[in-house]
Amino acid sequence: MKLIIGLGNTGREYDFTRHNIGFLALDYFFKLHGLSWQTNQKFHSIWAKHNDIIFLKPQTFYNEVGLAAKECASFFKIDPINILAICDDFNLEFGQLRFREKGSDGGNNGLKSLTNYLHTTDYPRLRIGTGNPELRQKIGDTNFVLGHFTQTERELLPNILTEAAHRISNLS
Repeated sequence: MKLIIGLGNTGREYDFTRHNIGFLALDYFFKLHGLSWQTNQKFHSIWAKHNDIIFLKPQTFYNEVGLAAKECASFFKIDPINILAICDDFNLEFGQLRFREKGSDGGNNGLKSLTNYLHTTDYPRLRIGTGNPELRQKIGDTNFVLGHFTQTERELLPNILTEAAHRISNLS
């Protein structure tokens, strides 16, 4: 059994923000594969089970996504090495995807939460680049990650999400 967790913040005000690209990637994957989310919440998440994979979109805030992952992983007895986290990374060029089997949180508070709750850094992660250094410097890190994509970025999202969905398929 595997767990794929998209990192993001709950609430309409966070739709199409950089921090929610993990949610967007899973939603796009679901659209391409004709899957649907469970309407009832379990594990502090909107979730779905398809074959031997559990998909989670935590309904906690970004900094507490580890709670959802831990509860789900404990319930289904999923090892951290079988948990894939999908998150934003403002240090990567916009649209760049980077997969790692394990590693540090790199300053990402969602990954920090996963590490704290899972008690390990040995879980795979797919980082999706949201970098825009000029805008980030102008408005600051918090406003940047919680900010909506620019028009140019929105136009690029379908190609980026298609590539992310392809990677998710290959990793699942």
